[in-house]
Parts: sequence; structure tokens; C-alpha cells
Amino acid sequence: MAEKKDSETGLMTFKGHLVSRASNTIYIGNPSDKYIVMLQLQNMQQIGEVDVATNVIVQLQHTDQSMKLKERVVKKTDKDGLYNAMDIGIIWLERALNEGKTEQKAAL
Repeated sequence: MAEKKDSETGLMTFKGHLVSRASNTIYIGNPSDKYIVMLQLQNMQQIGEVDVATNVIVQLQHTDQSMKLKERVVKKTDKDGLYNAMDIGIIWLERALNEGKTEQKAAL
């Protein structure tokens, strides 16, 4: 996995985006941005001494707290395996964040 600690902040990153985990939920992205990705680890399988996610729900979400929870979900899918889930999540996140930048430039 291409995760590493950011040398300046010491926080975990994946492909340049912040990563945090709470129990079986992983968040990718900066909460101050317009969008984040939420990964919910649904099923785990023990391989040797390591638990491996076999089913993951991926959601691209708005970070606007004034919106209702169901309204915040922009896209949702199920993926087999954590890497596949993170891969599609990063694609969705980067596209959503880049669309916002394109709209800002067009307005200027």
C-alpha cells in the first residue's frame, strides 16, 4: 500500500491524502476540503495472524455538516478488498476536488 507518514505533520497519507481510522471505518481526505471518502470495513478474514478486509463499502461524501447525512453521500459502491476500495475512493475524491477547482477558475 502506498501509505506513508507526512514528513511535516507526521500524519498518515495515501497518495497525498490524509488517512485516519476509527474502528472499522477509514477516512481519506482533509475534513476542511469539500469532499472526503469513507471506507467501512464490512467483512474481515484472518490470513495468518492478520485480519484482511474482504468487503468494503466506499462513499464519497460532502463535508458540509449542515447537510443531512443521506444528502452528504455523493457516490457509493461495494468493493472486494481494501486496496480496490481505496483505489476507487481516491479516484472519486481527486475528480470531485478537481471539479471544484475547475468551477472556481471558470467563475473568475
